Formats: sequence, C-alpha cells, structure tokens
Amino acid sequence: MNVIKSHENKKWTVAGKYVVITGATSGIGLAAAKELASRGASLGIVARSEAKAKDLADEIHAITKGRTTVDIFIADMASLQSVRETASEILEKCPRIDVLVNNAGALFDKHQMTVDGFEMTWAVNHLAPFLLTTLLIDRLKESAPARIVTTASHGHKMAKKGINFDDLNAIGLYSFPQRFMGGSTFRYAETKLANIMFTAELARRLAGTGVTAHCFDPGLVATNFNQNNGMMARVTMAMMKRFSRTPEKGAETLVWLADTDEINGHNGCYYADMAVTVPAQPAQNQEAAKRLWEVSREQLHLS
Repeated sequence: MNVIKSHENKKWTVAGKYVVITGATSGIGLAAAKELASRGASLGIVARSEAKAKDLADEIHAITKGRTTVDIFIADMASLQSVRETASEILEKCPRIDVLVNNAGALFDKHQMTVDGFEMTWAVNHLAPFLLTTLLIDRLKESAPARIVTTASHGHKMAKKGINFDDLNAIGLYSFPQRFMGGSTFRYAETKLANIMFTAELARRLAGTGVTAHCFDPGLVATNFNQNNGMMARVTMAMMKRFSRTPEKGAETLVWLADTDEINGHNGCYYADMAVTVPAQPAQNQEAAKRLWEVSREQLHLS
C-alpha cells in the first residue's frame, strides 16, 4: 500500500479519545480494550454477549479506578439488521468517534447462511465491518482527525487467486472435495484478503477528510478463536498454542495503530509487528478492490 499524506498534523494519542471496538470480549480484542482503557481512552464495546461485555466493563473500571467511560452495545455481527440497529444506538449515544476498531471475526467449518442470505464467514468478517464503517463514517469525519483500524491476518496469503466474485457464498469451497481439503480455511483467508482490500479502497475514498484507514496482522494468537467448530477444531487450536502469541502480544499492533503518532501521514496501509508490511499480490490489486467495494454495496443494498 502507498503511504499517503493525511490531515493529521497534531500529535496523536488515544488518551481522551473515544474508541468503538467490536469483538472486545475475548482474544486480542479483550487485551486491546483493557490496554486502550489503561492509556486513557473511553470505550464503546460492541459485543454479542451482554454478560461478557458487562464483565469486561467492570474489569476496566477496576483497572482504571473508574476514570474511564465504557459504553456497551449489543450486536449480532451475522445479522445486518442488528448491525444497523447497533450503529443507530452508537450514533445516538456518541457525539464523537475518534477510532473505530473492526476486530470481530470468525471461521465456520460448515457452510452456513445468515438470515440475510450470505455465507456466514463472509457476513461476519467482511460485510459486517463494511456496513458498520459505512454507517459510522459521517460521525468519524465530524470527529476528524480519526482512524479506522481493521483486524486482518497473514492468512490472507492463502487466497492466492483473490476474491472469487463468481461464488461469493463459497458453495465450491464447502463442497466435496474442497471441503475436506481445508475449504473453510481458504474461505477465512478470502475474507481476510477482503479486509485488506476494503482498507485500501476505503483509504482512497477518504483522502482529504482527515479520517484514515489501517489494517494489521496480529500473528498466530492463542485465543478461543475457532472453538465453535467442534472437537477437532478445539484439538487443533490447542496443539497450535505452543507456537502462538499471547492475546496481549497479538493486540500490540492494534493498540499501537490506535495510539501512536508515528502513522500520521499513513493511509490504507497493512501492518505487522508495528511496521508497514507488503501484503500478498492479490491484496494489491486496485481494480479488484474497487470491484469488491461495489459488489459489497450491492449486497448491503447501500445507495
């Protein structure tokens, strides 16, 4: 991605900023939320489980001794209607949004369709953050300078052929024999590739607004990710833990992107270990990124 001049001229710090973060009740999202709060940020937690969100809010209040505001917004990222309703609640509650962190994500081993008619991994990992960002973008512009940070993955490199626009519901990847050759993993890779392409095209469209877009690779992290896919998935993830980072280590680049002054002047970049990194070739395809943008808007019925 190119380094593009933005309008962030003043020294940036997350202290005193309002951060909306999805997927904050587990894994790197949980680690990031606690660290951002400890650095003085107020948080808007978007979570599926109200109980987990309340537990996190209590923990943050204890860590910060009540100095940090934590708002809770409940959303099912697999439901576009739920995302829309939550965005409305956020806009009603929050007069400013300085940082939006699109962190929620999932992998579904079996082919599942959402109530809106989309394959589940695509809906949660790509369409939901695309929609939430679109619905909150005007508030971010009003709060400029502001940042959008999206959690991608080094796994995007597995999608060597790019986005399969002819099979957006991934029927092929979940059918025999692809299903038994890691089809769901390749589907996850496709959605993470979409995150990077979305960031690049979003940055291009936001040029000159004072809002910048960034995405990052957290590395292989030991979390509860993929625990929804049965015993084999749980065993596999348990075996990988010995090679994995802690959630705190995985969250370092996320926190850095939200807090650092070093990326002033950057827009549309992909990061790993707090440094700009070149993504796989399909992620650099600007025409494909533009096509993904238009196709996504069509799927979401955005005018």
